[in-house]
Amino acid sequence: MLGLLSYIVGPMFDEIFVAANKAAIYWVGAAIFGVFLARALSGFGQRVVMAAVGQWATATMQSDLVRHMMSLDSVFFQDNAPGALIERVRGDTLALQIAWSAVFTSLGRDTISLIALLTVALSIDWVWTLVAVAGVPVLIVPVALLQKMIHTATRHARSAAALISTRLDELFHGINPIKLNNLEKQQDQRFTGTVQSYARAQIRSEAGQAGVPAMMDIVAGLGFLGVLIYGGLQIIEGQKTIGEFMSFFTAMALIFEPLRRLGNISGLWQAALASLERLYAIFEEQPGILNPANPQAAPKNAAAGDVVLSNVSFSYGDQPVLNQLSFTAKAGQTTALVGASGAGKSTVFNVLARLVEPSDGQVSVAGVAVDQMRLEDLRGLFSVVTQDAALFDETLRENIMLSRPDAGADALRRASDTASVSEFADGLAQGLDTLAGPRGSNLSGGQRQRVAIARAVLRDAPILLLDEPTSALDAQSEAAVQKALDALSDGRTTLVIAHRLATILHADQIVVMEKGQVVDQGTHAELLERGGLYASLYRLQFAG
Repeated sequence: MLGLLSYIVGPMFDEIFVAANKAAIYWVGAAIFGVFLARALSGFGQRVVMAAVGQWATATMQSDLVRHMMSLDSVFFQDNAPGALIERVRGDTLALQIAWSAVFTSLGRDTISLIALLTVALSIDWVWTLVAVAGVPVLIVPVALLQKMIHTATRHARSAAALISTRLDELFHGINPIKLNNLEKQQDQRFTGTVQSYARAQIRSEAGQAGVPAMMDIVAGLGFLGVLIYGGLQIIEGQKTIGEFMSFFTAMALIFEPLRRLGNISGLWQAALASLERLYAIFEEQPGILNPANPQAAPKNAAAGDVVLSNVSFSYGDQPVLNQLSFTAKAGQTTALVGASGAGKSTVFNVLARLVEPSDGQVSVAGVAVDQMRLEDLRGLFSVVTQDAALFDETLRENIMLSRPDAGADALRRASDTASVSEFADGLAQGLDTLAGPRGSNLSGGQRQRVAIARAVLRDAPILLLDEPTSALDAQSEAAVQKALDALSDGRTTLVIAHRLATILHADQIVVMEKGQVVDQGTHAELLERGGLYASLYRLQFAG
């Protein structure tokens, strides 16, 4: 349409303005209107199509990225801050969408426009065309240098954007400690420095991208100057008509806009490449813990079989955590793991559920090695309650039913009653439809724990893993939660991590751990009688 518009300018000047042909007014006017009508319709369609393709492509990429991240090992999330990962999913994909849409638009629309306008310009005078674009080859080296600058600056900007997200995540989740320790000024300076670093990198990137069209404008100005001098003399001498010059002038005036955008593609591509590299880095990460090639079926009655760890060793990097650890958790009984912080108690749970892979030894449930089961089947054997109840910003009902979305109303009620959730939920205006708030912030610590226990009850898995579920609670909340835990443990193989020995005095077996090894095991009475580490811990806690 741009090519046709520039071509019609010639007849408009020669037939209407110079020759005074009244009949030409109508067909020239109709032709110009037709050009604008076609441009309007095609432009509308192009915008809608590009928006749809861009949005769906971005949504698909984000879904693929999150799905891939969730398949990675837990250690990946220890090495990458949540804010940085959020920026990969949101910031990098959106930046890629914007740059990619602009690249596709320019390659399609602007290439066609450029060809059409060049055809019109060449049909009028090929010498004029050469004069107009003679300076374009001079841009090759400067554009190449700008590309490198844009890529470097954009990569730094994307890294700085990820750091901003990380800082915000830390600020908003740690707002109370910040206030209590008067850290507002320090955190403000820290965040301001991060934002300013991002701004400087982004400005350098934008400056590089703006440099290409700026140089194109200079070349365009020189081209127009040359054509005006050369072509103007030909018109004065009667070798060319005013209509031909105006048609050529219009074509060249229009040609430099798509040429500028095409020239800017290099900068846009470098910006997109910086985001692509960050996304590819995530997709190239592969999980190390996979399903076995020939998986065995999970035990049908896991609660009737023992949980056995035999000579299990594990290290975080160069730091050994478990060292030839061996013990048996008897079926249907409660086994408690005690020991100082860093003894490896939580790592035992991670090894059981194959969140981490031991470097040596074997772990089995009811006679089946955990690394011979499908991950989904293995983890389906466990219900887990930790000291940090993992609640989502959804209703209490939805939080409880996460473990069994298909559970009926009766099963939900039984789980709520067993976990003592009904005691407080029935007093809420919206009952189980009350929102838990971000990370369960609308509930007290004891209420959050009871919701987590209700989820475990509803899951009805044969093996129960309790990781200090009452450590952060007051005495009243602890009593309510402990009552719910006792009901949940009934008839299940239970492993419980406890620093507060008062909560595990009646455990069937207590395993005492130190530096990743079992140093003693037995009942509370047996361990006290033998003395040793457990007796020391007991006296320390109950000395008063």
